[in-house]
Amino acid sequence: MQAADYWQQLFEGWPPSFPTRGIVVTNYQESIVFVRFMISDGMVVLERDKPDSSDARKVVLPFGSIAALKITDTFELERFQELGFRSVTQE
Repeated sequence: MQAADYWQQLFEGWPPSFPTRGIVVTNYQESIVFVRFMISDGMVVLERDKPDSSDARKVVLPFGSIAALKITDTFELERFQELGFRSVTQE
């Protein structure tokens, strides 16, 4: 699988109870703060609560352009299990 496939899988599996706020960092080193999102095949639309310097509140971005996702809400790390993450035990 390509990185874009993993990002699409993560956004598609976003649990309803998980906060929909965060920051997407693109491959172009742009940080996009968002409060909501919607997905389609291969793309995500991110909604900002404040317009950017071009007065845009929404950004349509291909999953392949995502480099990182930052979650701005504070909660326990175990909550990421809702997104499919799991603990790795060290022996």
